[in-house]
Amino acid sequence: MRDAMKTDAFQIRIASLMFILGICTVAITQTATHQRTSSSSAPEAMSNVLASSGPHPSLGDEAKTFDRFVGAWDAEFTSYRDGGKVYHRKGELHFGWVLDGRAIQDLWIAYPTAARKEREIGTTIRFFDASLKQWRIVFILPEFNYVVTLQGGREGDRIVLRGVDPSGLPLRWTFSEITHDTFHWQGEKSHDGGKTWMIEEDHHMQRRAG
Repeated sequence: MRDAMKTDAFQIRIASLMFILGICTVAITQTATHQRTSSSSAPEAMSNVLASSGPHPSLGDEAKTFDRFVGAWDAEFTSYRDGGKVYHRKGELHFGWVLDGRAIQDLWIAYPTAARKEREIGTTIRFFDASLKQWRIVFILPEFNYVVTLQGGREGDRIVLRGVDPSGLPLRWTFSEITHDTFHWQGEKSHDGGKTWMIEEDHHMQRRAG
């Protein structure tokens, strides 16, 4: 009887020890995992969470409107300003799905020039408003305190977006001549309520190889 009791007590001690070791192992694993998450969180954590691998299924056929632009593009930017001034710059453009694929974001980057030492960078967020059956976009250029909103969608083989600038003047932004590897983008403004349009931005994009 005593031998049996001793055996039972020994087995209980072994089981208790194994339980304690199991708890310690879990704690160590959780700590290591937390450390890995923490070490990888700054600064790329937000971009990793923001980016999506593709469009959300709820977008259906509308995803095709901008999905074809996903990737990196080399850009030839031409800007027309008051007084007949024309500026040519090189740069790049990046498109990617964000917010669980419910929106698509881009980055417009113009490289520094001899007259301008810093690059110029702006970004657009686009999402499909199912109630309006339109794509709505917000473009911001923080350096110049510039924010505009436009909306629109596919019109034949083009994409046309309409809105107003901060002064209330009509804007029209158009994607045209769209192929897998190239497209043409124009930004126009009207000073007579949309009767005539002046080109302010005229850009040509070439998909980056690789």
